Amino acid sequence: MRQGIDTVEISRIDKLCRDLDSEGLLRFFSQEELDDAGKGDGRLQKLAARFASKEACCKLFPKEICLGTIEPHDFSVSKGGYGQPRIRPSERARMVMNRYRVASISISTTHTATNATAVASPEPMTMAVPWYGRLIYHALPLRRKVVLENLHRVFGDTLDEERIIEIAQAYYGHFVKFLIEFVQMAFMTQARRTKMVRIEGFEHLAEAREKGRGVLLLAGHFGNWEVSTVAGMAQFPQYRGALHFIRRPLKPAWFNWMVMRRFQKAGFGTLEKSGSLDDILDLLEDNRIVVCIFDQFTIKKYGIPSEFFGHSAHTFKSLAVLAQFTGAPVIPSSSWRELDGTHVLRFEEPVEVEGKGRTKDILSRNTKRFNESIERIILRHPEQWIWMHKRWKKVREDAKR
Repeated sequence: MRQGIDTVEISRIDKLCRDLDSEGLLRFFSQEELDDAGKGDGRLQKLAARFASKEACCKLFPKEICLGTIEPHDFSVSKGGYGQPRIRPSERARMVMNRYRVASISISTTHTATNATAVASPEPMTMAVPWYGRLIYHALPLRRKVVLENLHRVFGDTLDEERIIEIAQAYYGHFVKFLIEFVQMAFMTQARRTKMVRIEGFEHLAEAREKGRGVLLLAGHFGNWEVSTVAGMAQFPQYRGALHFIRRPLKPAWFNWMVMRRFQKAGFGTLEKSGSLDDILDLLEDNRIVVCIFDQFTIKKYGIPSEFFGHSAHTFKSLAVLAQFTGAPVIPSSSWRELDGTHVLRFEEPVEVEGKGRTKDILSRNTKRFNESIERIILRHPEQWIWMHKRWKKVREDAKR
């Protein structure tokens, strides 16, 4: 990616500070930026340098600026350990950076008596691709066409072909690790399983459950979801029997038997995707946690079209219906594998669910919000999502089968 450069006249910032009160300035600067600039000499130069930094960062992503996906205030400037400027992106900006595979943005600023200039330089993300991932990609390309088509839908306008293939190869490597870990877990002691998984954001799940309406856990095929969930939730014995997964039977049958047996031993309940509405309502009434796998295609009967990474994808409407009519909080959850082989099971803050307006419009908007949560999770570790699934399949194709 190219660098972003911007120059700001200090007189422009002077006028901004004279025209706006402290609350108005927060539309342009974070409180930390205003505090760092101080009150005395040099305040205007410091604020001008920060404003130029924001604009320089935006110039790295011209398409997203034009679409309104991000704005200058999505980038704030903080001080590093030695006083050097450091860019802190908002959640929206971090999502855009992830889609371009930008790990961080380094910033360099300077100013004269009349102008402040900033140069933003993107630092690319690196991705470890194991040799067996490359081997399988070339020699045993399981659904490689589907994998590449899906990756091009998401990254086709932000990454070149080499980097897209890199993600695909890393995905095949992840798939091999997934299977090995699934088998190894059967022979692990409980102590080893506990060390294998770190929990983040558990307070979000606990606080949501305190509301007494049950919890809808928004989940998908992230990381090694089978291993991280079983090993992670075992650290909270008080939640044994509280989690119930809505899921389809897996194929082949022997693999489904192994997974279900492990889930049952861990104290998890399972529900069929169809015909289980009464059971779900009973569980939420009893303040249980219902896990909804949300990142798969569904047929017209059970879903609605919703945008997913900028493309229409038929999406389950059941989660939006349940959230609206039960008031149960919706908590996004995810897992991923770290470079050292350990796993993280993370619970996010609840998704804000709309409840006013026409029912059809509410379902559409809330479903889009849930999809956006899934997008953010996928972009953090794209090689650890199930790219071989036909997420954007046309409805009529499924109806013929």
